[in-house]
Amino acid sequence: MTCALAARPRLAPVAYAGSPLDRADPIRNDPEAIAALQDARARVLRLDGLDPVLDEEERLVWDGIASGTDGAELILLGVMGEGDEARGCFVPVPQLPPGGSPHAGPASWNAMAVLPADELAIYGGARALVSWHARHRFCAQCGSPTVLDKGGWQRSCTSKACGAQHFPRVDPVTIMTVEHEGRLLMGRQPRFPEGRYSALAGFVEPGETIEEAVARETFEEAGVRVRDVTYIASQPWPFPSSLMIACHAFADDGAITMDATELEDVRWFSRDEVTQALEAKARGEAGEAFDAPSHTAVAHVLLKWWVDRGPLA
Repeated sequence: MTCALAARPRLAPVAYAGSPLDRADPIRNDPEAIAALQDARARVLRLDGLDPVLDEEERLVWDGIASGTDGAELILLGVMGEGDEARGCFVPVPQLPPGGSPHAGPASWNAMAVLPADELAIYGGARALVSWHARHRFCAQCGSPTVLDKGGWQRSCTSKACGAQHFPRVDPVTIMTVEHEGRLLMGRQPRFPEGRYSALAGFVEPGETIEEAVARETFEEAGVRVRDVTYIASQPWPFPSSLMIACHAFADDGAITMDATELEDVRWFSRDEVTQALEAKARGEAGEAFDAPSHTAVAHVLLKWWVDRGPLA
Protein backbone atom coordinates (compact mmCIF):
# COMPACT_ATOMS: atom_id res chain seq x y z
CA MET A 1 0.00 0.00 0.00
CA THR A 2 1.42 3.36 -1.03
CA CYS A 3 0.62 6.98 -0.40
CA ALA A 4 1.36 9.90 -2.68
CA LEU A 5 0.42 13.51 -3.11
CA ALA A 6 -2.09 13.71 -5.93
CA ALA A 7 -1.71 15.79 -9.07
CA ARG A 8 -5.14 17.31 -8.80
CA PRO A 9 -7.37 20.20 -9.79
CA ARG A 10 -7.80 23.21 -7.52
CA LEU A 11 -9.68 22.20 -4.38
CA ALA A 12 -12.86 23.88 -3.22
CA PRO A 13 -12.56 26.03 -0.06
CA VAL A 14 -12.65 24.06 3.17
CA ALA A 15 -15.03 25.26 5.88
CA TYR A 16 -13.59 26.07 9.34
CA ALA A 17 -10.15 26.74 7.86
CA GLY A 18 -8.47 30.10 7.28
CA SER A 19 -8.77 31.96 10.57
CA PRO A 20 -7.47 35.56 10.28
CA LEU A 21 -6.26 35.59 13.90
CA ASP A 22 -2.60 35.53 14.86
CA ARG A 23 -2.53 32.66 17.36
CA ALA A 24 0.02 34.63 19.43
CA ASP A 25 2.12 31.66 20.46
CA PRO A 26 5.11 33.83 21.57
CA ILE A 27 3.08 35.45 24.38
CA ARG A 28 1.20 32.43 25.69
CA ASN A 29 3.83 31.98 28.41
CA ASP A 30 3.68 35.65 29.37
CA PRO A 31 0.73 36.39 31.74
CA GLU A 32 1.55 40.11 31.73
CA ALA A 33 1.40 40.30 27.93
CA ILE A 34 -1.93 38.44 27.93
CA ALA A 35 -3.29 40.76 30.64
CA ALA A 36 -2.19 43.77 28.58
CA LEU A 37 -4.37 42.54 25.72
CA GLN A 38 -7.42 42.64 27.99
CA ASP A 39 -7.85 46.38 27.52
CA ALA A 40 -10.64 48.53 26.14
CA ARG A 41 -9.92 47.36 22.58
CA ALA A 42 -10.23 43.66 23.43
CA ARG A 43 -13.09 41.64 22.00
CA VAL A 44 -14.89 38.73 23.66
CA LEU A 45 -16.76 36.27 21.45
CA ARG A 46 -20.30 35.71 22.64
CA LEU A 47 -21.49 32.10 22.68
CA ASP A 48 -24.68 30.43 23.85
CA GLY A 49 -23.17 27.37 25.44
CA LEU A 50 -21.23 26.04 22.47
CA ASP A 51 -23.46 27.66 19.87
CA PRO A 52 -22.56 30.86 18.01
CA VAL A 53 -24.56 34.03 18.59
CA LEU A 54 -25.26 35.98 15.41
CA ASP A 55 -26.40 39.57 14.98
CA GLU A 56 -29.09 40.87 12.62
CA GLU A 57 -26.59 40.77 9.75
CA GLU A 58 -25.79 37.14 10.55
CA ARG A 59 -22.29 37.84 11.80
CA LEU A 60 -20.56 36.79 15.01
CA VAL A 61 -21.34 38.94 18.05
CA TRP A 62 -18.37 40.34 19.98
CA ASP A 63 -18.56 42.08 23.36
CA GLY A 64 -16.11 44.38 25.06
CA ILE A 65 -13.96 43.04 27.86
CA ALA A 66 -15.79 45.34 30.29
CA SER A 67 -19.14 43.71 29.52
CA GLY A 68 -18.30 41.01 32.01
CA THR A 69 -17.86 37.28 31.65
CA ASP A 70 -19.49 36.21 34.93
CA GLY A 71 -16.14 35.08 36.30
CA ALA A 72 -15.59 32.57 33.49
CA GLU A 73 -12.08 31.63 32.41
CA LEU A 74 -11.00 33.56 29.32
CA ILE A 75 -9.19 31.87 26.46
CA LEU A 76 -6.96 33.96 24.23
CA LEU A 77 -8.07 33.01 20.73
CA GLY A 78 -5.44 35.24 19.18
CA VAL A 79 -4.68 38.77 18.07
CA MET A 80 -6.45 40.69 15.32
CA GLY A 81 -4.50 43.42 13.52
CA GLU A 82 -0.90 44.57 13.88
CA GLY A 83 1.09 47.17 15.81
CA ASP A 84 -1.01 49.83 17.49
CA GLU A 85 -4.12 48.35 15.85
CA ALA A 86 -3.62 44.93 17.43
CA ARG A 87 -6.29 43.80 19.87
CA GLY A 88 -6.82 40.61 21.77
CA CYS A 89 -9.69 38.27 20.91
CA PHE A 90 -11.00 36.10 23.74
CA VAL A 91 -13.77 33.61 24.45
CA PRO A 92 -15.11 32.58 27.88
CA VAL A 93 -15.31 28.92 28.93
CA PRO A 94 -18.98 28.08 29.52
CA GLN A 95 -20.52 25.83 32.15
CA LEU A 96 -21.99 22.96 30.16
CA PRO A 97 -24.65 20.47 31.31
CA PRO A 98 -23.52 16.83 31.34
CA GLY A 99 -24.43 14.59 28.45
CA GLY A 100 -24.46 17.21 25.71
CA SER A 101 -24.15 16.02 22.12
CA PRO A 102 -20.76 16.53 20.41
CA HIS A 103 -22.45 16.84 17.02
CA ALA A 104 -23.37 20.07 15.29
CA GLY A 105 -26.82 21.35 16.22
CA PRO A 106 -29.20 23.67 14.34
CA ALA A 107 -27.35 26.84 15.38
CA SER A 108 -24.02 25.50 14.15
CA TRP A 109 -25.49 24.30 10.85
CA ASN A 110 -27.06 27.71 10.37
CA ALA A 111 -23.70 29.38 11.07
CA MET A 112 -22.07 27.17 8.43
CA ALA A 113 -24.64 28.38 5.92
CA VAL A 114 -24.40 32.12 6.56
CA LEU A 115 -21.04 33.07 8.14
CA PRO A 116 -18.18 34.23 5.91
CA ALA A 117 -15.23 31.84 5.84
CA ASP A 118 -13.00 33.84 8.20
CA GLU A 119 -15.69 34.17 10.89
CA LEU A 120 -16.64 30.49 10.58
CA ALA A 121 -12.98 29.59 11.14
CA ILE A 122 -12.84 31.78 14.25
CA TYR A 123 -16.00 30.20 15.64
CA GLY A 124 -14.76 26.69 14.87
CA GLY A 125 -11.49 27.20 16.73
CA ALA A 126 -13.30 28.81 19.66
CA ARG A 127 -15.86 26.02 19.89
CA ALA A 128 -13.26 23.28 19.90
CA LEU A 129 -11.26 25.05 22.61
CA VAL A 130 -14.11 25.91 24.98
CA SER A 131 -15.62 22.46 24.60
CA TRP A 132 -12.33 20.86 25.62
CA HIS A 133 -11.85 23.23 28.57
CA ALA A 134 -15.40 22.69 29.82
CA ARG A 135 -14.81 18.92 29.83
CA HIS A 136 -11.37 18.98 31.45
CA ARG A 137 -11.80 20.89 34.68
CA PHE A 138 -10.24 18.03 36.61
CA CYS A 139 -6.91 16.27 36.17
CA ALA A 140 -7.12 12.93 34.36
CA GLN A 141 -4.06 11.77 36.28
CA CYS A 142 -4.99 12.52 39.91
CA GLY A 143 -8.50 14.02 39.87
CA SER A 144 -7.51 17.41 41.30
CA PRO A 145 -8.99 20.62 39.83
CA THR A 146 -7.19 22.11 36.85
CA VAL A 147 -6.77 25.75 35.90
CA LEU A 148 -6.45 27.47 32.57
CA ASP A 149 -2.83 28.15 31.60
CA LYS A 150 -0.87 29.60 28.67
CA GLY A 151 -3.77 31.80 27.64
CA GLY A 152 -6.06 28.79 27.33
CA TRP A 153 -3.82 26.51 25.32
CA GLN A 154 -3.10 24.37 28.35
CA ARG A 155 -4.70 23.29 31.63
CA SER A 156 -2.51 22.64 34.64
CA CYS A 157 -3.22 20.40 37.61
CA THR A 158 -3.40 22.33 40.87
CA SER A 159 -1.97 19.47 42.93
CA LYS A 160 1.67 20.14 43.84
CA ALA A 161 2.24 16.41 44.03
CA CYS A 162 0.98 15.94 40.46
CA GLY A 163 1.31 19.13 38.43
CA ALA A 164 0.30 17.40 35.20
CA GLN A 165 -0.08 19.52 32.08
CA HIS A 166 -3.00 18.89 29.72
CA PHE A 167 -3.33 20.24 26.19
CA PRO A 168 -6.36 20.72 23.92
CA ARG A 169 -6.76 17.56 21.91
CA VAL A 170 -7.22 17.08 18.19
CA ASP A 171 -8.59 13.71 17.09
CA PRO A 172 -7.46 12.58 13.61
CA VAL A 173 -10.23 11.07 11.48
CA THR A 174 -9.74 9.58 8.04
CA ILE A 175 -12.53 10.22 5.53
CA MET A 176 -12.17 8.53 2.19
CA THR A 177 -13.63 8.03 -1.22
CA VAL A 178 -12.92 4.60 -2.68
CA GLU A 179 -12.92 4.09 -6.45
CA HIS A 180 -13.63 0.93 -8.43
CA GLU A 181 -14.21 0.84 -12.18
CA GLY A 182 -15.23 4.49 -12.34
CA ARG A 183 -17.57 4.33 -9.34
CA LEU A 184 -17.34 5.72 -5.81
CA LEU A 185 -18.12 3.87 -2.59
CA MET A 186 -20.26 5.81 -0.13
CA GLY A 187 -22.45 5.02 2.84
CA ARG A 188 -25.11 6.53 5.08
CA GLN A 189 -25.55 6.56 8.84
CA PRO A 190 -29.00 6.44 10.43
CA ARG A 191 -28.60 10.01 11.74
CA PHE A 192 -28.07 11.41 8.22
CA PRO A 193 -30.86 13.40 6.53
CA GLU A 194 -33.08 11.28 4.28
CA GLY A 195 -31.26 10.25 1.11
CA ARG A 196 -27.85 11.57 2.27
CA TYR A 197 -24.76 9.51 1.42
CA SER A 198 -21.21 10.47 2.23
CA ALA A 199 -17.66 9.21 2.22
CA LEU A 200 -16.79 6.53 4.76
CA ALA A 201 -14.88 7.78 7.80
CA GLY A 202 -13.32 6.64 11.06
CA PHE A 203 -10.88 7.62 13.77
CA VAL A 204 -7.19 6.88 13.40
CA GLU A 205 -6.32 4.41 16.14
CA PRO A 206 -3.12 4.29 18.22
CA GLY A 207 -0.24 2.66 16.41
CA GLU A 208 -1.49 3.02 12.84
CA THR A 209 -0.74 5.30 9.92
CA ILE A 210 -3.30 7.32 7.97
CA GLU A 211 -3.02 4.80 5.14
CA GLU A 212 -3.64 1.90 7.50
CA ALA A 213 -6.63 3.67 9.03
CA VAL A 214 -8.16 4.21 5.57
CA ALA A 215 -7.71 0.54 4.73
CA ARG A 216 -8.99 -0.74 8.09
CA GLU A 217 -12.07 1.48 8.24
CA THR A 218 -13.08 0.71 4.66
CA PHE A 219 -12.78 -3.01 5.26
CA GLU A 220 -14.54 -2.87 8.64
CA GLU A 221 -17.48 -0.82 7.37
CA ALA A 222 -17.87 -2.13 3.83
CA GLY A 223 -15.75 -5.29 3.54
CA VAL A 224 -13.76 -3.68 0.71
CA ARG A 225 -9.96 -3.95 0.46
CA VAL A 226 -8.17 -0.82 -0.78
CA ARG A 227 -4.78 0.15 -2.20
CA ASP A 228 -2.91 3.27 -3.34
CA VAL A 229 -4.15 5.63 -0.65
CA THR A 230 -3.70 9.29 -1.63
CA TYR A 231 -4.00 12.33 0.64
CA ILE A 232 -6.34 14.99 -0.79
CA ALA A 233 -7.14 17.62 1.86
CA SER A 234 -7.83 18.21 5.56
CA GLN A 235 -10.45 20.06 7.57
CA PRO A 236 -10.77 21.06 11.23
CA TRP A 237 -14.18 19.86 12.41
CA PRO A 238 -15.01 21.20 15.89
CA PHE A 239 -17.66 18.64 16.86
CA PRO A 240 -16.00 18.28 19.24
CA SER A 241 -12.34 18.34 18.11
CA SER A 242 -11.63 16.35 14.97
CA LEU A 243 -9.18 16.87 12.14
CA MET A 244 -10.71 15.29 9.06
CA ILE A 245 -8.00 13.81 6.82
CA ALA A 246 -9.52 13.34 3.38
CA CYS A 247 -8.06 10.59 1.22
CA HIS A 248 -8.80 8.67 -1.95
CA ALA A 249 -8.11 4.99 -2.54
CA PHE A 250 -8.75 2.25 -5.08
CA ALA A 251 -10.38 -1.15 -4.78
CA ASP A 252 -9.83 -4.16 -7.03
CA ASP A 253 -13.07 -5.88 -6.01
CA GLY A 254 -16.48 -4.24 -5.80
CA ALA A 255 -18.12 -6.81 -3.51
CA ILE A 256 -19.60 -5.19 -0.37
CA THR A 257 -20.09 -6.69 3.08
CA MET A 258 -21.64 -3.94 5.19
CA ASP A 259 -21.25 -3.58 8.94
CA ALA A 260 -24.85 -2.94 9.97
CA THR A 261 -23.79 -1.76 13.43
CA GLU A 262 -22.01 1.22 11.83
CA LEU A 263 -24.01 2.02 8.70
CA GLU A 264 -27.53 1.85 7.32
CA ASP A 265 -26.43 1.36 3.73
CA VAL A 266 -23.30 1.25 1.55
CA ARG A 267 -23.27 1.30 -2.24
CA TRP A 268 -21.35 2.27 -5.35
CA PHE A 269 -22.31 5.41 -7.30
CA SER A 270 -21.40 6.17 -10.89
CA ARG A 271 -19.61 9.31 -12.03
CA ASP A 272 -22.83 10.59 -13.60
CA GLU A 273 -24.73 10.05 -10.34
CA VAL A 274 -22.09 11.87 -8.29
CA THR A 275 -21.94 14.73 -10.81
CA GLN A 276 -25.71 15.13 -10.82
CA ALA A 277 -25.86 15.04 -7.00
CA LEU A 278 -23.25 17.81 -6.73
CA GLU A 279 -25.06 19.94 -9.31
CA ALA A 280 -28.31 19.47 -7.41
CA LYS A 281 -26.66 20.40 -4.12
CA ALA A 282 -25.41 23.64 -5.69
CA ARG A 283 -29.08 24.45 -6.37
CA GLY A 284 -30.04 23.54 -2.82
CA GLU A 285 -31.66 20.27 -3.91
CA ALA A 286 -31.11 16.55 -3.40
CA GLY A 287 -29.73 14.53 -6.29
CA GLU A 288 -31.69 11.84 -8.07
CA ALA A 289 -29.49 8.98 -6.83
CA PHE A 290 -28.53 10.50 -3.47
CA ASP A 291 -28.31 13.71 -1.48
CA ALA A 292 -24.68 14.92 -1.54
CA PRO A 293 -22.90 16.09 1.63
CA SER A 294 -23.14 19.75 2.57
CA HIS A 295 -20.64 22.07 0.87
CA THR A 296 -19.22 22.79 4.35
CA ALA A 297 -18.08 19.17 4.78
CA VAL A 298 -14.76 17.96 3.43
CA ALA A 299 -16.65 14.99 1.97
CA HIS A 300 -18.15 17.47 -0.50
CA VAL A 301 -14.63 18.62 -1.40
CA LEU A 302 -13.65 14.99 -1.99
CA LEU A 303 -16.57 14.35 -4.33
CA LYS A 304 -15.95 17.54 -6.28
CA TRP A 305 -12.24 16.75 -6.56
CA TRP A 306 -13.06 13.33 -7.99
CA VAL A 307 -15.52 14.72 -10.53
CA ASP A 308 -13.15 17.53 -11.56
CA ARG A 309 -10.24 15.08 -11.90
CA GLY A 310 -12.16 13.15 -14.52
CA PRO A 311 -11.90 9.46 -15.49
CA LEU A 312 -8.51 7.84 -15.38
CA ALA A 313 -7.00 6.83 -18.69
